[in-house]
Amino acid sequence: MTPPLTLPAVLTSWRWDTGSAPLILVIAVGYIWAYRRTRARDAAVSPPRAWCFAIAVALWVVATMSVVGVYAYALFWVRALQVLMLLMIVPFFLAMSRPVTVLRGALGPAGQQRLDAVLATRSARLLAHPLTTSVAMLATPWLLYLTPWYVAALRNPVLDAVTRLVLVVIGFGYFYARLQTDPVPRRYSQMVSLIISIVETLGDGVLGIVLWLGPLIAADYYLALHRDWGPSQRVDQSIGAGILWLLGDALGVPFLVVLMRAFSADDKAAAAEVDAAMDQAEQTEPESGGSTLWWENDPQLRERFRRD
Repeated sequence: MTPPLTLPAVLTSWRWDTGSAPLILVIAVGYIWAYRRTRARDAAVSPPRAWCFAIAVALWVVATMSVVGVYAYALFWVRALQVLMLLMIVPFFLAMSRPVTVLRGALGPAGQQRLDAVLATRSARLLAHPLTTSVAMLATPWLLYLTPWYVAALRNPVLDAVTRLVLVVIGFGYFYARLQTDPVPRRYSQMVSLIISIVETLGDGVLGIVLWLGPLIAADYYLALHRDWGPSQRVDQSIGAGILWLLGDALGVPFLVVLMRAFSADDKAAAAEVDAAMDQAEQTEPESGGSTLWWENDPQLRERFRRD
């Protein structure tokens, strides 16, 4: 039986997670190797990107092997916090570390061509489409909490490890396609991401209300724990609903800030292209004709004014 959640327990509760630790170690070693090779060749990846990766790894460890990982099996709200960390926070920092750019920079010319070929496939464009990844991100919590998946993952260690990995993968795909800081199969306007974010905020709120006011999730599982400390099942689930809803929206603010910055950068880039095109048009105007009015570049208007 899990001991009561006290302050000493928060500081001292750690466990080895066989399902996550080897994977985290392999990813960390792979990123460090690729980052060092990329930095040795050029400065395509800045040190702040490496710090983002370090934060992602540290939070991944906290979510699976600290007090969060220990008490995720005893309290609904701690499990909700773990899900939120693995689905949103860890993947956000992973995407900000630009792992695809780091991997591409570490590869030779042949490897880069193969990676570019994979990104150019129709399957990659479909899987990395902002709408596809957003639907997966929005649907995953609903499927997790409102189907037998939730209880099965709590009772089966193998399924639980797979579930944690799935959360990170879906979350990374979501931020990879939305932030577009890495090479992507196809770039989309950040306006698409802003519209999707509004819809997602509504969806998260509805799930929070369902968990807050709806029936108890995994009631038999938590009752079988015979936990005689902490909040009741109803209060426990209400706290978890608040974490998924309110904390999830609060953690979405940094993501929206990054999106707004990217949106502003896209606007500036588009304006620069228009200015360059106008400058080129002015330079190619026939000198004999002198300067032209704006309407003279439109065939219909030019013909109309000539007739008049």
